[in-house]
Amino acid sequence: MGEPEWGGGCKTGGVLRVGTTVMGVEDIHRAVAFWTQALNYVPRRALDPGDDFTVLVPAVGDGAHLALDVSQSAVQPHPRVHLDLYAGDGADQMDEVDRLLALGATLVDWDLYPANPDFVVMADTEGNRFCVIDTSRP
Repeated sequence: MGEPEWGGGCKTGGVLRVGTTVMGVEDIHRAVAFWTQALNYVPRRALDPGDDFTVLVPAVGDGAHLALDVSQSAVQPHPRVHLDLYAGDGADQMDEVDRLLALGATLVDWDLYPANPDFVVMADTEGNRFCVIDTSRP
């Protein structure tokens, strides 16, 4: 097997890191409203009319970035990639589920739950699946 066409293997080694997760949305303003409230995030810059992409960052401190990109792709019922949002214990998990429901999220009738799951599958205002995790369980 030869060298890749782009000129060689990785010469720097181990410098990559996940910076932003990008999520497709239909209505960017609705998605920004939901995710900024859900995660206490803010847009990295103000959204201008006609924008079809934005990056949300934590309002305070460091953390993962979430980008929202207008997309016409259909929502996947069993997505290959999704967000796991960590809660504390089971009570915290249920409080967060209730809060997210009040913001416009919905519970997903998930057919792949294991016995005694530590997660709740939800969908954002755009139908994108995500999970709220009870992190107190092993």
